[in-house]
Amino acid sequence: MSDVFVSYARPDEGQAVRVAETLRSAGYNVWRDDELPAHRAYADVIEERLKAAQAVIVLWSAEAAKSQWVRAEADAARSAGTLIQATLDGTVAPMPFNQIQCADLSRWDGSADAPGWRKVAASVATLAGPGESGAKQEGRPARRSNSICVLPFANMSGDAEQEYFSDGISEDITTDLSKISALAVTARNTSFMFKGQSIDVSEVARKLGVTHVLEGSVRKAGSRVRITAQLIDGATGDHLWAERYDRDLTDIFAIQDEISKAIVAALKIKLLPEEKKAIEQRGTSSVEAYDLYLMARQYWISGNWGDIRQVQMVIRICQRAVEIDPHYAKAWGLMSLMQSILQYTFGAGDDDGLTAADRALSLDPTIAEAYCVRARHLYEAGQSEQSDQAIAQALELEPNSWEVNHEAGRLFYLQRRLAEAAGYYEKAVLLDETDYHTWSMLSSVYEALGNREGVLRAAKMVVSRSERAISQDPTNGAAFGSGAAGLAALGETERVKEWIQRALLINPDNQIMRYNFACLTALHLSDPEAAIDLLEPIFADPIPVLLKNAFTDPDLDSLRDNPRFQKMIAEACDRVGFDAAEFARAIPAAAT
Repeated sequence: MSDVFVSYARPDEGQAVRVAETLRSAGYNVWRDDELPAHRAYADVIEERLKAAQAVIVLWSAEAAKSQWVRAEADAARSAGTLIQATLDGTVAPMPFNQIQCADLSRWDGSADAPGWRKVAASVATLAGPGESGAKQEGRPARRSNSICVLPFANMSGDAEQEYFSDGISEDITTDLSKISALAVTARNTSFMFKGQSIDVSEVARKLGVTHVLEGSVRKAGSRVRITAQLIDGATGDHLWAERYDRDLTDIFAIQDEISKAIVAALKIKLLPEEKKAIEQRGTSSVEAYDLYLMARQYWISGNWGDIRQVQMVIRICQRAVEIDPHYAKAWGLMSLMQSILQYTFGAGDDDGLTAADRALSLDPTIAEAYCVRARHLYEAGQSEQSDQAIAQALELEPNSWEVNHEAGRLFYLQRRLAEAAGYYEKAVLLDETDYHTWSMLSSVYEALGNREGVLRAAKMVVSRSERAISQDPTNGAAFGSGAAGLAALGETERVKEWIQRALLINPDNQIMRYNFACLTALHLSDPEAAIDLLEPIFADPIPVLLKNAFTDPDLDSLRDNPRFQKMIAEACDRVGFDAAEFARAIPAAAT
């Protein structure tokens, strides 16, 4: 069972993930509600884990203080003598918990040396014993009887663009195994941290506290696919099972089923009838539609963000997928999200995605992306409370979805609810190792929150990931844009100017990239006139969302008293029919 139980409110999930991962890296077995099995009642599992935990960390925030679940978990831990408290936003723990010491994590950026974290870590060590770093010998996370990590399958196709396919296979096998009640499965975002690394499988098993590791490779060529898979005993490094599948691509779903069932057999697990049925459900019977969906999703996550052509391309791919299989709910859901972004971000297209979202939910009411579309539609209609409810539904359905966490972060950022935005952006960057744009957003959020350590951490990551994206595609203007923002935060002024010039040469029509350059010029280069020079071509024919952003974006706060900026914004509002005075009145409210 778990050494440590983490209790938190759903909007604070990003911070909860960081707490859990930091403890795991110290050798503790940590449980939070992303590991809820599909076959058991929520309340039963929570009660079982609470009773078994040696330490219960309650993360208080304004939202957590209102949560009956968090209060109940805190009360159970207080009664058991296992309660450890921390505040994420300065909120004082509610009565009667305010009589117990509470660590301050309101500005914590993940550093193990931060005073607030040292207090939490010391309490965990007192209640649960030392983690791996404090143990004398083999201190390690407690293993469950059967637990597994599915490492990312290697792409052996000789074509980097086929990476989406091997990643998709790995994710699907992880999802399949997660449906088996007798098997604990490491989350996708944790296993993908090892992607592309030369690793010792036994060391991976030790670090993650799992009994077994699955590794493999995928070679896709034309209509053929070759998949190899090996199940390895984490303690001994021995192969318990290995197989190579050389088949037609049309057999891909059958191969995935066979791998999952072979693992079940090798581990001598009894597969319940409903679990067998759940594993065999694929969402589509068309391999072509499945391949197109995986391709579209990868183009969305790692493509040239801010370029309207990227969004239009993803929509076209999804449209083709649903032409092939009109009942493919996932493809409808992704298409609806892209249509929403096309309209609300670029002011283009005649469809805000609601029709496709409704179609997705009529086929499968668990498609979280469709709720994201509803949330954005409601926000744009001024119905903030209903928008929050819709995004909460999406997060409840898919708490570990990159798309959902990214969209939640975007919604809260637009409302200038920056602490909440940071939590979801933090979760998003953990969920996909190719994501550079979200790191750039995190840098901006932490700058506005006055979290200098967070800014530097995010800036280093956005530069690293942008450089990797540029090495794969030297024409990726968005990666240059995000990377330039990271370099600016790190004080590398000359490289910033070089990257801006190069990006504008490569992609001069990318208005979102140009807008971001204006933000970093105003914020980091302290050159308001140059920032306005960058904004003027945008606001001569503005995308509505950029004009709205200009009123609340904290990166542009230094320009607000500039007469030239004020005149430019007023004229742009006249062009698109916005009420400039109404937007100006919204700025102080949004900043609170």
